[in-house]
Amino acid sequence: MIIIGIDPGTLVMGYGVISIDKNTISLLEMGVLHLAKHKDHGERLNFIFERVSALVQRHEPVAVALEAPFYGKNVQSMLKLGRAQGVAIAAAMAHGSRTIEYAPKKIKQSVTGNGNATKEQVWKMLQHILKFEDNPEYLDATDAVAVALCHYYQSKGIETTTRISTQKKAVKGWADFVASNPERIKKVKK
Repeated sequence: MIIIGIDPGTLVMGYGVISIDKNTISLLEMGVLHLAKHKDHGERLNFIFERVSALVQRHEPVAVALEAPFYGKNVQSMLKLGRAQGVAIAAAMAHGSRTIEYAPKKIKQSVTGNGNATKEQVWKMLQHILKFEDNPEYLDATDAVAVALCHYYQSKGIETTTRISTQKKAVKGWADFVASNPERIKKVKK
């Protein structure tokens, strides 16, 4: 199962591609589209359409997940971002891919357990989960990977607390914690 994640932008758009095989998640590709070199907004939108179309054709994903734009104070920026997102959705759908949007807080919550996590915290958690060493040039790429991972978790109904507890053995109460972590218990002399 392959999922493409997209972090829409008007100057830099991130994308990430993950593969899931028997609950093993692998990073196939991540990167950014540099849109600032295209001065005309129409050219940027065409570039987005072409690149997203190529990604979808190359990887044949089961879904393309996108970060939903959040409300900003600048209406013009919001409008341009919405257009970029719409073109990415149209490109995915033109090649038969299902699309779904996730709010930024939902993505962060799903990946890190904290809806207010920083981009750096998301990146570090992705490094841990996907076991990659690369330091991305742009965090827009790792944000896009997070969108794809969020979709996988949401489609499987995996809650953040469940994922975190599977990384370490879940404990039920203090007695279970003490039995599972004897090295963490400090004995106090009376």
